Order: sequence, then structure tokens, then C-alpha cells
Amino acid sequence: MINCRLLVLGLLLLGPVPLAAADNDAPPAWDQLSAKEQRLLKPFEKRWEALPPERRQRLRKGARRWAAMTPEERQRARRRFARWQKMTPEERRRIRRRFERFRQLPPEEQQRLRQRHKWFKNLPPERRHQLRERWKNMTPEQRQRFRERRRHNRRMSPGERRQRQDGYRAPQRRAPARHR
Repeated sequence: MINCRLLVLGLLLLGPVPLAAADNDAPPAWDQLSAKEQRLLKPFEKRWEALPPERRQRLRKGARRWAAMTPEERQRARRRFARWQKMTPEERRRIRRRFERFRQLPPEEQQRLRQRHKWFKNLPPERRHQLRERWKNMTPEQRQRFRERRRHNRRMSPGERRQRQDGYRAPQRRAPARHR
């Protein structure tokens, strides 16, 4: 009987532990934020307690990322944010949709796209401009054919791709001549 009571008492004492752990995951009240976090999140001070917990967590995570950035990274982030603010709501929706599609791609495809983006960014500005103009001037059908060729080229071996980039094309075999 005593063992049963101890077991029940032990379970009751352990019961609140998961709840306490869940409370530790909840974002802290404003006055529990560090001085650095409060300084970075100052625009949200008056409405902090009214914000949904997920939003507070995201803001806090963003503040930590900002604090860890170099001055150059912060400057780039400011420029991107200024560009974002100048966009129309439709442009923002389009970018959000593209980002969601990107996140749903397999990791290998995401990596491939990151490499292509890095390649493009490393091109001289005039070459990037030429490529953008060429893309803008393509019809939807031409863009589709371009994408299909790119997919086909990805399936080629590195040697075949190199030969194609160098302008080399394997000679076409002729059908044997028929003698009468």
C-alpha cells in the first residue's frame, strides 16, 4: 500500500516536469530579454507581450543573427531590406512563392541552384547584364526550350559537356551508301 502511494506521489511530482520544460521553450517576457536583445528589438517593446510566441521566437532568433553579423553583412542586409520595402505586394508574394518552391526541392537540387547562383554572381557585371537581357527578350517557348536543353546537358557526362562547351560536336555518322 505504501509502495503504491509512493508511486502515485512520484508520478504526480514528475507530471509537471514536461509542462515546465515546455514553458522553458516559450519566449521570455520583455524584461527577461538581454540588454542587447532589448536594444535590437526596441521597435517591438510596446507590443512584445501581445505578439504570438512563434513571432517572438523568430524575432529573437533574428536579433541573435544580426548581432553575430559582420558590419559588411549588416550593410548587405540593410540594402536587401530596403529593396524589399520598395517592392509591391505582388512582387513580395511572387518572391515568397519562389522561396517556398525552393524549400520544397530536394537538397541536391537546392545545392545545384545555389552553385548556379554563385556562378552567375561571379560573372562580370556586363556579362550578367547581357544574360538578363537575353532572357527578358526570349518568348515563353524559347525559355522552355532553353530549360529543356539545360536539363539535357545536366544528364551528359562531364566530357560530353566540355566538348560541347568547346564547340566540338562529334561527327555525324553517315548511313552506308547503297550500291545497286
